[in-house]
Amino acid sequence: MTATGFIQKFLNISDKNIHATLKLLSEDCTIPFISRYRKDATGNLDEVQIEQIAKLNAQFEELIKRKESILKSIEEQNALSPELKQRIEESFDLQELEDLYLPYKKRRKTKADTAKEKGLEPLAKIIMSQKPNDLHLLASKYLNPEIASVEDALQGARDIIAEWINENGYVRKNLRRLFQRKAMISSKVVKAKKDEEAAQKFSQYFEWEENLTRIPSHRLLAILRAETEGFVKTKIEIDKDEALDLIENAILKSNNECTDQIAIAISDSYKRLLEPAISNETLQEAKQKADEKAINIFSENLRQLLLAPPLGEKRILAIDPGYRSGCKVVCLDEKGDLLHNETIFPHAPQNEAGMAMKKIRSMVNAYNIQAISIGNGTASRETEFFIKKIAFDTPPQVFVVSEAGASVYSASKIARDEFPNFDVTVRGAVSIGRRLSDPLAELVKIDAKSIGVGQYQHDVDQTQLKNELDTTVMKCVNSVGINLNTASKSLLSYVSGISEKMAENIVNYRAENGAFEDRKQLKKVPRLGEKAYQQAAAFIRIANGKNPLDNSAVHPEAYPVVEKMAKELGIKTIDLIANKEKIALITPEKYTTESIGILGIKDILKELEKPGLDPRKAAKVFEFDPNVKTIKDLKPGMILPGIVNNITAFGCFVDLGIKESGLVHISQLKEGFVSDVSEVVKLHQHVQVRVTEVDEARKRMQLSMIL
Repeated sequence: MTATGFIQKFLNISDKNIHATLKLLSEDCTIPFISRYRKDATGNLDEVQIEQIAKLNAQFEELIKRKESILKSIEEQNALSPELKQRIEESFDLQELEDLYLPYKKRRKTKADTAKEKGLEPLAKIIMSQKPNDLHLLASKYLNPEIASVEDALQGARDIIAEWINENGYVRKNLRRLFQRKAMISSKVVKAKKDEEAAQKFSQYFEWEENLTRIPSHRLLAILRAETEGFVKTKIEIDKDEALDLIENAILKSNNECTDQIAIAISDSYKRLLEPAISNETLQEAKQKADEKAINIFSENLRQLLLAPPLGEKRILAIDPGYRSGCKVVCLDEKGDLLHNETIFPHAPQNEAGMAMKKIRSMVNAYNIQAISIGNGTASRETEFFIKKIAFDTPPQVFVVSEAGASVYSASKIARDEFPNFDVTVRGAVSIGRRLSDPLAELVKIDAKSIGVGQYQHDVDQTQLKNELDTTVMKCVNSVGINLNTASKSLLSYVSGISEKMAENIVNYRAENGAFEDRKQLKKVPRLGEKAYQQAAAFIRIANGKNPLDNSAVHPEAYPVVEKMAKELGIKTIDLIANKEKIALITPEKYTTESIGILGIKDILKELEKPGLDPRKAAKVFEFDPNVKTIKDLKPGMILPGIVNNITAFGCFVDLGIKESGLVHISQLKEGFVSDVSEVVKLHQHVQVRVTEVDEARKRMQLSMIL
């Protein structure tokens, strides 16, 4: 089977399009580049489909490597028969391959190995033949100094038979299916830890049982976390009698003394070998699915967060609120550069509100501030109310933004390199301001796991999580495009084809030579060759550069086509851009080339209509209920405005403008059944909610969107 054939088993995509995509991937083309600029080659496959092809191809390559390793290992043992070799070569199922390899796997010495060393394998074979025999007489022939009795001989033979049953591919396959359909997961509290305070958040799992195939991903991850932290013990079980019946039906062919011995071996094999192995396999498979679900939710939340509406290039005053230590204030210019910083103390215990108001007014006037960005942490609402009391000459817009990850950024090497002469409080406030101006550009500097929009992110496969989040960030950066002359090293490193080292070289080149004037200048950057240029060029923007197309998503390879269009219309290229009337006169089919097909030409025309258009909407001011400042102000039945600030498999969390966020359970999102929370709400969506329950002691609140 070829890679294309393997992929087609999972995806309904033509072999031609799969083959073309694999060819492009093998040429080191990135997924954003392929999906945007090679639509004609792939048959208009989108990023998701191309990513699936890439993952399945990697899976196929791993299978091939595993097969080669297994064949080599068995051959070295001189045990590779033509039949076994054929079965391994024809298998493309990893579990089946591992079952075929199991008898030849290097392992610790087993009971069966010991019995074989004592010469009991022939006796085991006779018993497995299931022909009538006087077993007492037969077993007595195997007595020797190491085997003192007939029962010892039969026990050794049963140990060998138990191992054979464990290695039986048919038995394992069908038992695996039984576990997948009927396995129950149960958890019981560890009595010694039952009364610990930390255990109480897992109290619902102190006595729990549920079908493993039906358990929601978030509940499975919660139970496994409770076990990891030592508060509960879990089991994965199926009905033992049903399992034994399945094995006996596969193994037993007659009814005599031999089958009695085999039945004992079956029970032993299930208890000692099969059940532990397959229950663990089943749990790992369920855990993997739960991981995928959690990672997908995290990735989608991250995507929505990164593509949150930017305010744009404005002069911003940012405040990191606080009580005793005061509010750290910074003023930023249109590019996000730090102009000024100081600390004010408008809240208790200092209560210097009057002086703080004068300072804020003075800074707003001195630095021509257009917007104020307030972090949503401690003292956020109080700071917002304080700011809104100030009588500005020209009132700036006031926004409350998420501070999630700001402290991680402020202590990072990136922040130290940016602001070597300022402490973490200044850096954190700068981040709060910049994430209002351009959330994407600022949040890419922070480890995605620290942004706080995930579900059990520390419990899932960390390699898989990192890969998925990195891919999400890359998709977002390339869907928006970046300004080559202002982008940070962190932002540049997520551009298609640009490595971290290349990003550093671009920043250094910019510092030494001044702003880039056209895309071609990228080729002068050290270590940035033709392939990197091909992948990256169309995702970067140069405003007011030599070539007007450099500020669009038109790829440089298509510039001659656009110039030809303009020439035949009797106008300059710059006059074609955003000229809908002239663009409407163009016949796409007339301009196709060997490398750019009809889909590519149509994309070029769309881009020419709205060059460099940011796909994100503009930021909007949101007003929380001014009467709600703390959880104590909440009462059941209240209808309040809020912002969705996290989405999970079991519901969404809504920011009401106080320190704690409230949960809207999936059942309370709307009337009727909801299978996917993200189909109903999006991150940062403005919603109306009804307070249904308030637990001040636990600082929790239940909300409903069914008003």
